[in-house]
Amino acid sequence: MKLYFQRLEELDAVARQLLAEGRTQAVWLFTGEMGAGKTTLIKALCRTLGVISMVQSPTFSIVNEYTTHEGKSVYHFDCYRLRNEAEALDIGIEEYFDSGNYCFIEWPERVESLWPATYYQVHLLADPTGRRTVETNLVD
Repeated sequence: MKLYFQRLEELDAVARQLLAEGRTQAVWLFTGEMGAGKTTLIKALCRTLGVISMVQSPTFSIVNEYTTHEGKSVYHFDCYRLRNEAEALDIGIEEYFDSGNYCFIEWPERVESLWPATYYQVHLLADPTGRRTVETNLVD
């Protein structure tokens, strides 16, 4: 699927479309250059899922756990600061992946050998005008 948006007001509709397509996968991998909008899109996804906690980038904590209105957990990873995959294993990344809860991972290329067999890939691209392209791929 390929989606486009330019304004923040469009993000909730994009999030709904992504969740409709990727709902069967718990692990979502977000790729794109710095500033492409990965964290902003994850905030919209969390809003759509009914997350009641404050959603912010887990740049320094590596992983944040959010809770939905229904009491379900949503995990948000930022692997940018990881020095190696051993650090991801130390925080128990595989257990998070196996939890069945949504795991939204920014900079997943830093832990590529740890990806599960099935996942939903979301690639963001920003053009010079500020228009964003979201391309998805369901790997099953």
